[in-house]
Amino acid sequence: MIFGEDDWQRLVAIAEIVTCDDGPVADGVVDECLPRVSAIIGQTPMPDERLRRAPGLRAIFNVEGNFFPNVDYGYCFRHGIRVAVAAPAFAAPVAEYALALTLDLLRGVTRADRAFREGTEAYGWRGNRDATTLFGRDVGIVGFGNIGRALVQLLAPFRCRLRIHDPWLPDAVVREAGATPTTLDGVFAGSDVVIVASAATRDNRAAIGAAQFARMRRGAKLVLVSRADVVDFAALLDAVRDGRVEAAVDVFPEEPAAADDPIRKMPGLLLSSHRAGGLDSALKTIGAMVVDDLDLVLRGLPPVRLQAARPETIGLQRSRPGVAASAQRQPG
Repeated sequence: MIFGEDDWQRLVAIAEIVTCDDGPVADGVVDECLPRVSAIIGQTPMPDERLRRAPGLRAIFNVEGNFFPNVDYGYCFRHGIRVAVAAPAFAAPVAEYALALTLDLLRGVTRADRAFREGTEAYGWRGNRDATTLFGRDVGIVGFGNIGRALVQLLAPFRCRLRIHDPWLPDAVVREAGATPTTLDGVFAGSDVVIVASAATRDNRAAIGAAQFARMRRGAKLVLVSRADVVDFAALLDAVRDGRVEAAVDVFPEEPAAADDPIRKMPGLLLSSHRAGGLDSALKTIGAMVVDDLDLVLRGLPPVRLQAARPETIGLQRSRPGVAASAQRQPG
């Protein structure tokens, strides 16, 4: 799924590959390979017990966007095993999708389509009474990692006034990107649009809640494309029902959402099924990154294209797999 033909040929040229075409590699096969394995590519659980039986292991490339607790990171740090994820491959497509959702909320693209299909469309300026432009607006971004930085580049032509909140970064990093470093409350109070692009951590579970939504300008927009855990989802829905906030949501507390979940019929919500980053082009980018970094690691060099785990922050990560990382099923 992640390798184009050229990258697959590059991969088989530098390593003997053990894989399975119709699902995860069986536990028995993994265990048999451990004494001679050099790298793990995928989401194979690697607890302490397995790592101890893999003396030649040099890298674990988990082809996801987040650091999940399927690896004993402490063991890897102590024994020089590189652990990296594919987050950089998803940055551009997720940022692009966040921009698309933002434009839809502001310009009413989906709303106009539905009105046309229902025969209630209004033409010209009459159809834009609830619409506004993104040009020159106040935009806040929560989280200035891979997605946030890609977003800033996409927003540049719109000449927005950017406020960014990221407690893991010094203010200088935000200023160098042409934005204003701001508190979480300041982002919500001062923005026409807030885009939530932060990873889930030990410290930010439900950090965005009723207090932040109450500070938003009436009619402001919220775009959620990172992890649902960072938002108090009940408080968000209350703010939408109240009419204070209009929101676009690509991630949910439980995925897939239940067939009878009331959000499916709630006005003021633009809904998307965790698809922001799942493009085939992004998956193929992962494959290219994996081969590039595996070649480096096998030559005794550090990976540079994937995102490496850091001892200082890995214990703070609290992401969990969404439906994209599990068996797909249709709601209902």
